[in-house]
Amino acid sequence: MRYLAFCATLAAGLLLGTTVTAQAQTDDPEELFVVVSTDDAQTQMMAMVLANQSLNQGASVRVLLCGEGGRLALADEEFPAFEPADRTPQQLLRNLINEGVTVDVCAIFLPNTDADESDLIEGIGTARPPAIAEHMMKPGVRHFTF
Repeated sequence: MRYLAFCATLAAGLLLGTTVTAQAQTDDPEELFVVVSTDDAQTQMMAMVLANQSLNQGASVRVLLCGEGGRLALADEEFPAFEPADRTPQQLLRNLINEGVTVDVCAIFLPNTDADESDLIEGIGTARPPAIAEHMMKPGVRHFTF
């Protein structure tokens, strides 16, 4: 009988501990740093889907667009729509911006293309390497590169 009472107490303690841990994780949302450098539209789309889903689940998201991924930031660029949502990666990027996510192109993107700041989607800035490095080094920031 004592053994059963001990097991019940242990199980309750473990359950309570799991609940407390889950609550602590919920109260302290993840910080995600998403870097997109690929020119593959399907991969760009998945990066934007995951960034939006993470934001919807309470994470803090920041996006950096580099190299060919920087083309997502150009207002006049065209991208294919993907099923099942029939949306483009740029549409999902715009959603992130509308939700207050910081989105930047790499500092070397504009100087090394034919584009300038006036070609960027409203709300997209140019990254400042010291600020990006500071963000990357913050404890708890999870990095995802596409």
